[in-house]
Amino acid sequence: METKEKEFKGLVINGFVALILFLALTALSVYGIVYFVNNPNTIGVVLCIVAAVFFMICLFGLRMQEPNEAMAMLFFGNYRGTFKKTGFYWVNFLLSSKRVSLRARNLNVDPIKVNDKTGNPIMIGQILVWKLKDTYKAMFEIDSQTMAGGANGQVGVTVSGRMKAFESFVRVQSDAALREVAGMFAYDDNDDTKNNELTLRSGGNEINDILLKKLNDRLEMSGLEVVEARINYLAYSPEIAAVMLRRQQAAAIISAREKIVEGAVTMVKMALDKLSEEEIVELDNEKKAAMVSNLLVVLCADESAQPVVNTGTLYQ
Repeated sequence: METKEKEFKGLVINGFVALILFLALTALSVYGIVYFVNNPNTIGVVLCIVAAVFFMICLFGLRMQEPNEAMAMLFFGNYRGTFKKTGFYWVNFLLSSKRVSLRARNLNVDPIKVNDKTGNPIMIGQILVWKLKDTYKAMFEIDSQTMAGGANGQVGVTVSGRMKAFESFVRVQSDAALREVAGMFAYDDNDDTKNNELTLRSGGNEINDILLKKLNDRLEMSGLEVVEARINYLAYSPEIAAVMLRRQQAAAIISAREKIVEGAVTMVKMALDKLSEEEIVELDNEKKAAMVSNLLVVLCADESAQPVVNTGTLYQ
C-alpha cells in the first residue's frame, strides 16, 4: 500500500518572531484602546478591542516540537499534512494538531502456547523494535483515537495514550504473526521432519527474517513498522516437556555412542596393525577376535574395566 502521508505546506513562521510580533501588535492595540477612550471614538475603540483579542488568540498557534516527533495537522477535520520540523514555530491557530512520537520502541511479547508444524504444543515468545512510519495511516486508518480513550475519539488524548494504543495494535498483530510462523515450522529435527529442513530451533536469523516480513505485512495498513523482530523464548509446552527432554537425551546418548564406537573401532584396528607391523606377536583369527572383543568392551564401557592379568602362556 502506498503512503498517504504528506508534508504540511501551510504558513509556518519562526515561533520567537511570531511571539514578539503578536505581543507587540497586542500592546499596540491596547494603546489604541486607551487613546480612543481619551479621544472619544467608538469605532476606533471597538476595532482596537477586536484587534487585541485577535492577536491574543493568534498566540494559540505557537507550536513547540522535539526531535522525532510529528503533528498531524487538521483544518476542521480535513487532513492538511504532517508537520515534522523540530523547534518553535507558529502555524494557523485554526489548525488542530494530533501529536505522535516517531521514536523507536521495544515490545517484549509474553510467550504464547501454539502448535508447531508437527502438532507439538510449544511455548514461544518474541521481542520487537517498532516505530511509527506513516502518521496518516496510524491516525486515521485504524481506530487509534478510541483505543487511546479520548472522548468521541478526539478530546483528551495524549501522546502517551496514542502510543499505547499503537502498541496495543502491534501486540495483537504480533501475536497473530507469531502463531502463523510457528505453525510453518517444526520445533526441532525429528522423525516427522525431512533432512536439512528449517526448524524453529535451528532457523535462527532465517526464522527471524520470516517473522519480520509477516509482521510488516500485517502492520502495513496501520502505518506502523517493525524494525527488528527476534524469537527470545522457545520451549516445549510443560505437558510434553519431560517426554521431549527424554527424547533429546536419548538422541544425545545415541550420537555419543556412535562417536565412541567409531573411535573404538579405529583404535582396535590401529592396535592390530601395529602388532602385525612390529611383529611383536602373531595372532590367529580366534585370538584376534578375542582381542577385538576385549578392547571394544574396555573402550565402549561406561565404567572403567577391571583387568585380569594372565601369568601363564598366551594360550592359557
